[in-house]
Amino acid sequence: MPRPVVVAGRTDAGVHATGQVVHVDVVPFAGETSSGRLPVDANGVPDLDRMRHRWNRILPTDVRVLGATVAPAGFDARFSAVRRHYRYQVSDAPWGVDPLRRHDTLAWRRSLSVESMNEASEALLGLHDFAAFCKQREGATTVRELQQLVWTRVGEHDVHATVSADAFCHSMVRSLVGALLMVGDGRRPKSWPGQVLDSRVRESVVAPPHGLTLVRVDYPPDAELAARAELTRNVRAEVADNG
Repeated sequence: MPRPVVVAGRTDAGVHATGQVVHVDVVPFAGETSSGRLPVDANGVPDLDRMRHRWNRILPTDVRVLGATVAPAGFDARFSAVRRHYRYQVSDAPWGVDPLRRHDTLAWRRSLSVESMNEASEALLGLHDFAAFCKQREGATTVRELQQLVWTRVGEHDVHATVSADAFCHSMVRSLVGALLMVGDGRRPKSWPGQVLDSRVRESVVAPPHGLTLVRVDYPPDAELAARAELTRNVRAEVADNG
């Protein structure tokens, strides 16, 4: 029976990932592989560098395995994670976006004020109920701790948002970005995103998915992985039980 692959972050359709982490539980080989050409160690684990080469030969061209290793005891790609980091890329050039970056950068043809967006972002940091910025799912909490939301102009027309949290609910990053872009181009006051947060009423300003990339996932030391996974599962189960 195929075993499920568990990912650190389930991104929306169209979102990219350069730092995705996955795990899968497998049954060790008992002896050699069927072909006899792939070395297997004493624990029944094949040469993972050679396995990575094989996986990348059969995967679609927009997916690549960058590394593979035997996970520490208790590791769970999703529940052991303590922090996820995303980047959203925007071009505010009046002519749109560089054609070579059109698949990972949003064209926003209005000039953006990074200073205004950063000031507006401050009201969103910390532990809050982000119901106004999340697509609701039955039995799921919308309480999250937003640890970082910083806008940086990295080029004449290139603006990046760096967003970090313990976890994100569905469409949360894109909703935050969409609201702040409205502030950045002057169509909303700097106080507006904070007012939306307090209202807990979902707004329809959601940035397109293609500008968003999951860039890194943080985990605790190996000795704390199992405890972190158990804690996260218990919190999710308690939320589901309480509705």
